Amino acid sequence: MAVTECDVAVIGAGTAGLAAERKARACGAATLLIDPEFAGTTCATVGCMPSKLLIAAARVAHTVHGAETFGIRTRHEVDGPAVMDRVRRMRSDFAQGVRDQVAGLPDGITRRARARFTGPNMLELDSGERIRAKAVIVATGSAPALPDPFRDLGDLALTNSDVFELEDLPRSLAVIGAGPIGLELAQAFARLGVRVEMFDKGTHLAKLPEETSMHLRRLLEAEMPIHLGVEPKVEARGEQVHISHEGREAQFDRLLVAIGRPPQLDGLDLAAAGVRTDSRGMPHVDPKTLQVGNSAIFLAGDANGDRPLLHEASAEGSIAGHNAAHFPELAASRRQLPFAITFTHPTAATIGVLPGEDDDLATGCADYADQGRAKVEGRPGGLLRLHAQRGTGRLVGADLCLPEGEHIAHLLAWIIARGTDVTDALRLPFYHPTLEEGIKPALRELCGKIDREPEWNEDEGYPPGT
Repeated sequence: MAVTECDVAVIGAGTAGLAAERKARACGAATLLIDPEFAGTTCATVGCMPSKLLIAAARVAHTVHGAETFGIRTRHEVDGPAVMDRVRRMRSDFAQGVRDQVAGLPDGITRRARARFTGPNMLELDSGERIRAKAVIVATGSAPALPDPFRDLGDLALTNSDVFELEDLPRSLAVIGAGPIGLELAQAFARLGVRVEMFDKGTHLAKLPEETSMHLRRLLEAEMPIHLGVEPKVEARGEQVHISHEGREAQFDRLLVAIGRPPQLDGLDLAAAGVRTDSRGMPHVDPKTLQVGNSAIFLAGDANGDRPLLHEASAEGSIAGHNAAHFPELAASRRQLPFAITFTHPTAATIGVLPGEDDDLATGCADYADQGRAKVEGRPGGLLRLHAQRGTGRLVGADLCLPEGEHIAHLLAWIIARGTDVTDALRLPFYHPTLEEGIKPALRELCGKIDREPEWNEDEGYPPGT
């Protein structure tokens, strides 16, 4: 069969792959986009969007359940099949939007096939086609880990790839893994009336620093038991999952395994391209150029395992697309501020530089247990930690678990990314009464720790708890 020539071949049509192909083509490269399914991005099909649809339903159920706090009496019933049907219907709309984007690509660009390397610049597709590319971008994404003995449970074990296919809510659910995916889905199912317990061999929730993790755990344990530092034994007994740990035993209808999503590099035969990999099967990737070693291969998005988040995948796709199109000339890109959100309630987030990553940091804290607006809305509780450089007074990071924390996290990410000084941040306008003004105690504490004071008494006229 004849060899098809192109400037840039992109393997994978997820968020990173689509961004990479678009950027390379915009740079004047002749591109090919290769994917076995073109089913839609991980975000649209099994990640961000279906999980948020489930969380949205759970939030409504939780709000109605807690209405008596405000003197409102009502009756409600969770219709499990209707909940899951809405999740799937709206997920299909989001995924179709991605498929429409692919359908709108210029003719001749897409190849529905699996690819593997047969040389540094050569690919062979399972359709039989051979492709020679000046540069190749690998954007094959990630897949949920399901090791033994979880795999032995058969249909009783779920991952985020199939949990949204449930026709109805299970009566009980065990969740293995206290990372962002496990936490979000565990709380959502619990709020929808499912008996949920969470287990993790680690000691921190959602990769948070210890103090914030402990705070979040105390708040979430009001809704479900959380067992950290344990490795439970699991086995199928009839139509249920039997779990035992530390002398305790329990039965669950289903088990959700959320212990991570490793990169999908199997089957690519990177060795045939002359790429060396480590014990985990991962090649060395320059985080600023996304180049693999000194090769004409680039690794973007979840496939490189660095920052497995949609906004990072999109940015990495653009970086890889630009450099692949201009290879061998490379541009070292300035990466975005590290920023991750876990959509529990309260919301957890980490931003920028955290203690342990820089020895010259001061930390200021704000406890939302007595924060005015949080108490008004029946959502007291939460912790904010702001981190600043002692020498410069510049805000460089934050970690938090707060009501509506996703919005506060964005505000903090923006002022941190702009290099805002602590005192300048405290001079910004804060409306009363809002959740945002709860940031001020952390800023005040930081000012004291780095011997910087605002130019006026900004406390005057504000009630306590703000």
